Amino acid sequence: MEVRSKGVLEAGEAETGMVIERRFTTAGDNPFDVFDWIEMDVEIRNPDGSMADSIEGVKLPSGFEGVAGKVCAQKYLRKAGVPRALRKVPEDGVPVWLQRSAPDHEKLQTLEADERTGGEVDGRELFRRLAGTWTYWGWKYGYFASEADARAYFDEMCYLIASQRSAPNSPQWFNTGLHWAYGIEGPAQGHTFVNPDTGGVEHSTNAYEHPQPHACFIQSVSDSLVGGSESIMGLWGREALLFKYGSGTGSNFSKIRGAGEPLSGGGSSSGLLSFLKIGDRAAGAIKSGGTTRRAAKMVTLDLDHPDIEQYIDWKHSEEEKVSALVVGSSILQNNANALMEAIWEYGDDEGRFDQRTNLGLRRAMVRAINQHVPQPHIQRIVDLAKQGWKGVDFEILDTDWQGEAYMTVSGQNSNNSVRVPNKFMEAVSEGGDWNLYWRTELDKIAESGGEPEPCETLDARGLWDKIAYTAWACADPGIQFDTTINEWHTCPEGGRINGSNPCSEYMFLDDTACNLASINLLHYYDLDTQTFQIEDFRHSVRLWTTTLEISVLMAQFPSEEIARKSYEYRTLGLGYCNIGSLLMHMGIPYDDERGYAICGAITSIMCGESYSTSAEMASILGAFTEYERNSDAMLRVMRNHRLAAYDAPAEEYAGLSVHPVGINSKKCPKDLLEAARSSWDRAIREGEEHGYRNAQTTVIAPTGTIGLVMGADTTGVEPQFSLVQYKTLAGGGSLRIINKGVPSALRRLGYSDQQTKAIEEYIVGTGRLIGCPTLPAERLKNIGFTSNRLSSIEKKMGDVFDIRSAFSPSILGKKFCIETLGMSEAQYEDSFFDTLGFLGFTPTEIDSANDFVFGYNTIEGAPGLKDKHLAVFDCATPCGKYGKRSIDWPAHVKMMAAAQPFISGAISKTINMPSNSSVDDVREAYNLSYTTMNKACAVYRDGSKLSQPLMNQLVDTADLAEGSDEEVVVEKMVEETIKALPVAEPVAKTVAEAFVHEYVANRKTLPDVKDQRGLKARVGGHTVYLTSSTYDDGRLGEIMITTSKEGAAWRSMLNQFAIAVSIGLQYGVPLDAFVKSFTFQKFEPSGMVTGGSGRVKMSTSIVDYIFRELGIHYLDRDDLAHVTEEDLDKTSISKPEITNHGVMRTEGEKREVQMTLESPIFQSDLSAIKERQAAREDGFTGDICVECGSSQMARNGTCLRCNACGATTGCS
Repeated sequence: MEVRSKGVLEAGEAETGMVIERRFTTAGDNPFDVFDWIEMDVEIRNPDGSMADSIEGVKLPSGFEGVAGKVCAQKYLRKAGVPRALRKVPEDGVPVWLQRSAPDHEKLQTLEADERTGGEVDGRELFRRLAGTWTYWGWKYGYFASEADARAYFDEMCYLIASQRSAPNSPQWFNTGLHWAYGIEGPAQGHTFVNPDTGGVEHSTNAYEHPQPHACFIQSVSDSLVGGSESIMGLWGREALLFKYGSGTGSNFSKIRGAGEPLSGGGSSSGLLSFLKIGDRAAGAIKSGGTTRRAAKMVTLDLDHPDIEQYIDWKHSEEEKVSALVVGSSILQNNANALMEAIWEYGDDEGRFDQRTNLGLRRAMVRAINQHVPQPHIQRIVDLAKQGWKGVDFEILDTDWQGEAYMTVSGQNSNNSVRVPNKFMEAVSEGGDWNLYWRTELDKIAESGGEPEPCETLDARGLWDKIAYTAWACADPGIQFDTTINEWHTCPEGGRINGSNPCSEYMFLDDTACNLASINLLHYYDLDTQTFQIEDFRHSVRLWTTTLEISVLMAQFPSEEIARKSYEYRTLGLGYCNIGSLLMHMGIPYDDERGYAICGAITSIMCGESYSTSAEMASILGAFTEYERNSDAMLRVMRNHRLAAYDAPAEEYAGLSVHPVGINSKKCPKDLLEAARSSWDRAIREGEEHGYRNAQTTVIAPTGTIGLVMGADTTGVEPQFSLVQYKTLAGGGSLRIINKGVPSALRRLGYSDQQTKAIEEYIVGTGRLIGCPTLPAERLKNIGFTSNRLSSIEKKMGDVFDIRSAFSPSILGKKFCIETLGMSEAQYEDSFFDTLGFLGFTPTEIDSANDFVFGYNTIEGAPGLKDKHLAVFDCATPCGKYGKRSIDWPAHVKMMAAAQPFISGAISKTINMPSNSSVDDVREAYNLSYTTMNKACAVYRDGSKLSQPLMNQLVDTADLAEGSDEEVVVEKMVEETIKALPVAEPVAKTVAEAFVHEYVANRKTLPDVKDQRGLKARVGGHTVYLTSSTYDDGRLGEIMITTSKEGAAWRSMLNQFAIAVSIGLQYGVPLDAFVKSFTFQKFEPSGMVTGGSGRVKMSTSIVDYIFRELGIHYLDRDDLAHVTEEDLDKTSISKPEITNHGVMRTEGEKREVQMTLESPIFQSDLSAIKERQAAREDGFTGDICVECGSSQMARNGTCLRCNACGATTGCS
């Protein structure tokens, strides 16, 4: 298709183009003059905290103060290569103000060489660079009716970005306008573009004249190893080209043959996974957009692929390798230390390396072999000792996502999804089979016809269970409902939709691209009138649809095929963010029918208005090239969109197997409902007359980095994740502030200013030490704190998480800590040293002070708050350490379902689940997503990633220290044996060591006839069966465990665990050692215990319960029981009662409380909360940002986003 340049008219033809309304700006006025501008210095730090770079004197509108400005400066301001002197480049038909610029070399020659270029430091440069480039291309190719309209468009777009009402995706900020604004050029990188004047595909001659503004790509891959861009190896090259410029890509790999599938030249295929691992390693080595962000990538596979089971297990099994590496590295180091210690502590040089004389070396070797250290490695350590080495240091690995363990395994650099057709869901429902097919078999049938022969048949429900289990275990794979996706396909004549971009919102033909933009909904809500500004919103949608269309015109692409198809179909990705914050400001819960209706209506307005604008552009510039061939299908889809706006009955929809959730007219505000419907009336009416300029126009993207730049509280259709936020100040430091939606919602709900302030202080605290009852100023001054020092501590409150951190040695200073407070050097160097505890404050006093100064971080229990209003303030996860409430997972699915009928593509959204969610919950989330007509969904269960820290420690630090040395038990046995032998100690020691180690090393099996004891109990709702068998002398020698908890893998694991414990018992490991190691282990299922011996009433895990019962019965460990034997007597007057503080007994006026791990009092005695645990309490995931080292990582669609620096694992 040929696009006419501006000014090229036929004889007698009138000028045409879009008329641009001004709603935010005034003709003749500078659009930037309406803003207050601030100046700030921005530091760019490495993950270790060291300074990487700094930008001084950054000028931005005042709304960018804090994180928004920091992110904008760090990510989007061009850092280098901007000429300090520019000149306009005259061009026929282009107004002077719109002409592009180039370096003025004559003026530059008058400057020093290092002063000729620099970076952007003023937001006006950045905003003009973007808006000017779009206006320039739009003017040249006939998008505007007149120069006045072009100027109006430029001013309005400058305003929309500067006001943080909206923003384009990251690649636009990175790449757009560098050539137009500054004449920056660079060597061509292999990109291609379609020349708008000729319609022909051409190769770019420099890297920046045609920018790469697209964030989302879908690329095809063939079953060919090499040769051509569609080959497997060719795909890795194309991916690299996209990652380099900050874009993300996805591919469906279903064409690649499965493992063992015959090859045409003989032999068999190595399978899909072998190639995916290569691509995964390549992606992990590439930095996106010139930053340290990992590549954004989606891997998709059809459910009938021969390797589907291995693919589903891939990421989960690789995470298990991480566990093995972490455990193995510690085992290796510990055994190396033990070997060296045994060698060098032996007194005789000659016998030092001889196992026959050095029994300690023999025991160390045996222990190492039993712990599966390879014997050649043991020999290597001994050989190094013979050469004089006194120690060997190995790298101790950890579960940090950026650590070496994760970097070593595969499958960690992509989001993985499976394509699920309706046929499979029907098989699951009916309990049927599911067939897998060789790829060559499907190719043969495609040519000759007939029914393909399956290579394997699986149980459909079993495969569905496997998908649910692996998603529960490691958050992958996600689900893409193939039939639903293709039933809403606007261009089926062009082929099927097979894949998506990394975040699953862009779904279209292979080898196409989509550029994104997002509108900040909260800026369109008038707090005074409490109404949504519909016309302003419509105006913004029209402008951004035009902008994204122009971006297709000017763009370059990584391959000829993508350039051609993107030009022919012209897909766009307009979306919004901040719906969660908008609903809270309105005083409406996220999980509420009113919230779903509002979400549906706003989405309907956006999509309908966008298609209406597309039809308007088609009337001027023509419909997209492939429209005529697909017009019937596209108009059918448009009418289905409109029917959903009218909430039509199911029978009125055309060509849909699963019907959408329409807008509930009874719950939707009238003005929004009327606008939602009229937008589609107009979109269809104009589309029927003119066609559409774009095959797709809308998606809901995660808006990661750009969400922070817009100052948005929430991304996409996500709810609020925390009631407390951290605001970085332009002059340094930070403020811990209430979520903006809280006071607005409280006032909307009728609370007075005084009540609102009291509730706010309950959530975030007073931020002051003055008035704190448990940290009185007089007591602190008696210890040595002056008024000035207390004042300096208060100034640091915004930079720390809790009161202990506010009094940390690093804040107080070395001299004060050592000379005034009397700390030792080691105590001062300990970053987590509990200064307040050291000074004599009790844990209760410290916790009370923390609540006073830093608040409860939750609104639950706030003074004066009515219970009926609690739901308004529910967040994605419980708030703070006291919060219990969170949004139930079905609400996430329902909110997606409310928006999906009005989205061209799909929604990047995570279904958040608490850590105690079951595999059944995950399966039901997928089922609900299917029945509510969502196109895709991803589940994230809290704690499902090894790299994510737990909210609470499984075991107390003191218990860890007590049980950390496995030799304590053996040494104690040796000591006891020495005491028992009636000989001198030197002789007794040799005999005792030989006796104990020989005894431990020899297994004593149980007799064939043995006594057994069986128990049946319920732990946290799951039934547990424990059978224990004893020797003739009554010692425990074997246990067997079974449970009703779902999953064969879980039951098998418990069975193997019981076998391992039994073998240990039979080798002489004391039962007491197992009891010490396994009681108080904390994981799900846990909680109330019913049945069993009746003496255990609460348990932190099944393992905790089992070893409590064994310790009580076989070791008389009554301290592990919650109920004494006398309590079981029906005549006892002291009965146990479960309370929040633990297990309580009362007898008259006497009360005795036995604390449990779950009790608040016990929790208060835990060691200082580490930064990542504190981050989890504040609503973050606890992951560490690879770019800035912050722990403020939050779920962001299907990805993660750092709220401190804006880094994202996605592509927006």
